[in-house]
Formats: sequence, structure tokens, C-alpha cells
Amino acid sequence: MKQLALIFTLIACTLWSVTTAQADEEIVLGLSQDKVAITAQFDGSDILIFGAVKRETAIPDSDLDVIIAIEGPTGPVTVRRKEKKFGIWINGAALEVNKAPAFYAVASSAPLGQILRRIENERYAITIDRAIQSVSATVQFGNTQAFTEALMRIQAENGSYQLLENAVEVDQQTLFRSSISLPSNLTEGDYSARIFLLRGGHVVADLKTVIDVRKVGLERFLYNLAYEQAPVYGLLSIFIAIVAGWGASALFRLIRDG
Repeated sequence: MKQLALIFTLIACTLWSVTTAQADEEIVLGLSQDKVAITAQFDGSDILIFGAVKRETAIPDSDLDVIIAIEGPTGPVTVRRKEKKFGIWINGAALEVNKAPAFYAVASSAPLGQILRRIENERYAITIDRAIQSVSATVQFGNTQAFTEALMRIQAENGSYQLLENAVEVDQQTLFRSSISLPSNLTEGDYSARIFLLRGGHVVADLKTVIDVRKVGLERFLYNLAYEQAPVYGLLSIFIAIVAGWGASALFRLIRDG
């Protein structure tokens, strides 16, 4: 019995020491910019994410891996499947995604399949497919996975979903850095940046910060006008169209008569 008690004591001490070692690593983060201004000339932006690992103890024996995930505003999305009937393409079965990010990028120091355990991915929802929430029962036929994959493929083609494996540089298990490109079709809102430190496939530390993406200048004015004073925005649009049409007509007559 004394030997059995000693074994349990050693196991308990081992688990306690692992937990303490994990808690001793913290993330010190820096961003090249925490605010992105969308203007008429905005054609995308690059954000440099860099940081260091703060420790109270020696560097553990296992290798350090880093994952960075940037997520844009989320909301419901309807995915429709095109079907060909009578020689034309029409909308067929539809799937309602309860929650999908407008932008999502995942950068990692190595292939995700090698450094991220499935249970950790389930816990922290790190990969793109885990960021897309459950779907409603609106599919008329077929499996829902095909619709989710179609959404991911479409968003990846326009640069809104990015998987950047081997894109995080880790130096001496202490410093890390990566650059993520934001496309020109950004949605306004708060973007969360999450950083994960991993050892042996397990998350040992994580940190979250916010990147503010807003329209500014004329774009901000027109956006507020369209959503807050729709009738005024409609009248202004009609007036601008009339003036533009009249101006083009006058210029054409001037050129013709000249």
C-alpha cells in the first residue's frame, strides 16, 4: 500500500509540474497596426504580427510552435447550390450557416496537421472549418459538408479565407513573427487576432487582441447616410445621376459642335 501511495504521489507531482511549466510561458505581442482605415483608394493592407515568449523557467525540451488566427466580423450566410434545369442554371438547395466570419486567416509555424491536436482544435476553434458554426436544417437534399466546403472554397478564391502554413517564423523558441494580407474587400468591424503557443500538439498559452477596421472620410459619410437616412441617400443618388447625365450630354454636344 505504501508503494501504491508513493506511485500516486509521483504521478500527482508530475502532472503539477507540467501544468506549472505551461503556465510559466506567456505571450508578449506586437502589431504593426491595430487600426485599418478603409478609404476610396484602399486596395488591401498587410499586418505584421510579432512577439516574444516570456518565461519564468528554462526553455522546455519540446519544440515551440505558433499559430496566429485573425477573424473578421461574423454573421449568418446563405449558401446556394446551382442546378441546371431546362438548359439554364438556377438556384437549388440552400444551406443557412448560422455564423461564418467575413474574413479568416490562419498562419502557422508548421503544417497544422503536425502541430495541432484535434481536441485542442475543438476547444479553441482554430482552423477555418471550426470557425464556421453549425448550420440550420434548410438543406433540401445532399449533405451539409459539401455546402460548407463550397463556402470555404469561394471565400478562399477571393482572399477572404487564408490558410498560411509555414508562414510563422520562430527564432530560438522565443521570438516569432508573421505577416498577413488583408484584402481590399474588407468588411467593417472589429477583427480579433488570436495567438497560440503549442508544445507537443497542446496549447500552452494563448492571447487575444482586437484590430479596428473602419471606413473613414467620404466612405464613412456615405455609409452612415445609406443606413441611417436612406430616403436622403436615395434622393442624393438620383440627383447625382441627373447631374452626371446632363454633364455628359452637354460635353458631347460641345465636342460635336466644335
